[in-house]
Amino acid sequence: MAPKPEATPPANSATMRAFVHWIRAAAPYVHAFRGRTFVIAFGGEVVAEDAFLNVIHDLNLLHSLGIHLVVVHGCRPQVEVILEQQGFESRYAGGVRVTDADAMDCVLEAAGQVRARIEALLSLGLANSPMAGSRNRVSSGNYITAKPLGVVDGVDMQHTGEVRRVDTEAIQQRLDDGDIVLISPIGYSPTGEIFNLTVEEVATQVAVRLSATKLVFLVDADGVRNGRRQLLTDLSTREAEELLARKGERLAADVRTYLPAAVRACNNGVARSHLISRRLDGALLLELFTRDGVGTMVAAQALAHFRSATIDDVGGILAIIEPLEEQGVLVRRSRERLEAEIERFVVAEYDNHIIGCAALYAFPDERVGELAALAVHPDFRREGYGEALAREIDARARKLKLAKLFVLTTRTAHWFVERGFRPGGLADLPQQKQALYNWQRKSQVYVKSL
Repeated sequence: MAPKPEATPPANSATMRAFVHWIRAAAPYVHAFRGRTFVIAFGGEVVAEDAFLNVIHDLNLLHSLGIHLVVVHGCRPQVEVILEQQGFESRYAGGVRVTDADAMDCVLEAAGQVRARIEALLSLGLANSPMAGSRNRVSSGNYITAKPLGVVDGVDMQHTGEVRRVDTEAIQQRLDDGDIVLISPIGYSPTGEIFNLTVEEVATQVAVRLSATKLVFLVDADGVRNGRRQLLTDLSTREAEELLARKGERLAADVRTYLPAAVRACNNGVARSHLISRRLDGALLLELFTRDGVGTMVAAQALAHFRSATIDDVGGILAIIEPLEEQGVLVRRSRERLEAEIERFVVAEYDNHIIGCAALYAFPDERVGELAALAVHPDFRREGYGEALAREIDARARKLKLAKLFVLTTRTAHWFVERGFRPGGLADLPQQKQALYNWQRKSQVYVKSL
């Protein structure tokens, strides 16, 4: 008798609840990414592994979600094998291959093999597999015009080149037609010459010329780590440049290669660049569809910043403060009231998501201000955003030339005391606020001189 198939876990099981939670948490990213262009780049070592099929499954999923995909591949290990088989020596200068005529023939052979393997795997449509029902069209061609790299530090790089032009119009047309665009590290000149290019330069130039939303590198490391071996989940381009200048030689070899490319891309208009591990199954999905990700994300500006709230932020602010209102920590505010008072609010934003807020209610006649509605998303409360919001309100109160700030609180008095507030009383409140004091709530008054 055939074994009975394992039953689906009950709907209230931890596994099913986690699945539902993950799907719901991923939904905002799905909406944000649909129709956007992502450039995904990896070396030939990724293609050579058995686990590459899992990467193909994830690329297929991204494409099925309406993301425009440009895939840029390398082929260095494949070239090395062919060179060795034919008895030729590999030569490098500054980490870049010196490509003579024999090496160029090997590059063309290796690139053709890798491209054919990727196209074949993206064409899978087997039943009972993640590719079931997929109808991927893959487009590749002479999208890259190149020029010779020339002589570098006294070494003639011969058929090694650099990107001169990207045929963005042709690539965009293929993307608009629903194709996955596949680009090899090979460029062509108007005179018919062929050049060997680096995967990081091709990917960066393509991402910049297409104004891609994301450039993702699959690398050996799990991202960028600091001197204490802690994974840096996000970096501004300035921070990344400082890290490369200070500790470049201590970084993993592939990070030294790909992090400068990520910085160049972001400094030239690409919204985000990512370095993620090629060894972690599902790294693409975990990096793109979870808040913390699993690698390092690079952006031109720091991902976390503070700004004045706008009417479009009302929904995000309500999502932060409503749980605290239900617990009695904050006074309830209706959507209508929040909309009317939105200009009083400051929001903390992380990667385009509202993660905290605070408000300043000024009473200029009495030179007093109220710090109100200070709230931070639970996932960020240990990262200093509450204190930063309080400092932002403090700075804005000083600009208005207020003499003191006060807060009304029922649960968090110690937090404010630790930040310079002292116990006060009703007499410390402005007359208007005294008249509105809620005696049932019995909030404690704390005051801070500016």
